[in-house]
Amino acid sequence: MTATQTEPWTTARHPLARLLRAIAAGQDPEPDGKWARVSPWIPTVQAVVAFPGHTIMAVSYDLTDDQLADLGVDGHGGAFTARTVTAMAGPTGWVGVPQVLFCALGTGAGQSGTLTARSDLGRAPCVGVARRTLQDIQVLGSAVGESTDVVILGRGVAGVREIGVYPSTATATVTHLATMVHAALDSVPENEVVLFSVDTYDARMITAATQAGFRAVGGVQLFSTRPEHKL
Repeated sequence: MTATQTEPWTTARHPLARLLRAIAAGQDPEPDGKWARVSPWIPTVQAVVAFPGHTIMAVSYDLTDDQLADLGVDGHGGAFTARTVTAMAGPTGWVGVPQVLFCALGTGAGQSGTLTARSDLGRAPCVGVARRTLQDIQVLGSAVGESTDVVILGRGVAGVREIGVYPSTATATVTHLATMVHAALDSVPENEVVLFSVDTYDARMITAATQAGFRAVGGVQLFSTRPEHKL
């Protein structure tokens, strides 16, 4: 087995992707209280990606560094405040729900024995929502039975592989959610870096992600100055 197969890897080339690959390898950012600026990974989405004591601003250059600092951007999560995010999005932009950013490594060979491509689930509302922030989406579902649970694979934060898990019922148990997350990881090649962004209020999914082997590494706040992509 080659080095690229035994170490965390990703095909994404965004500067933040390199940092996420290092985090997946156990090298967390230095909690230096600083923030850094990078370009957005896609033109329709901007983001605050915060780690303990260090923040990455994937934002356009409509605002200068000094203006961002005046709005409260710092290395300690100041960019997550409502005042800062709404100012960056502008009066007609959209602001997403704050999310916990989880990281793990794929455990499969690119296929899962329990999941398969499900074109019949492509019109599910969750897929439409995912298309606003993810690229190169694959819609997966149960390979057996009539389950309408949806698992989405796509390119998310920094162009890194990201999963989305959407049970067919709002009362799905943590055990069921964790099983779905496990199946998603089995659908990703071994040792490929995988992200999972979970809404901060979704306690069951946060627990399920942890049980399935994901590690919480920071937080994400997506936004856009483009009203046509309103969430």
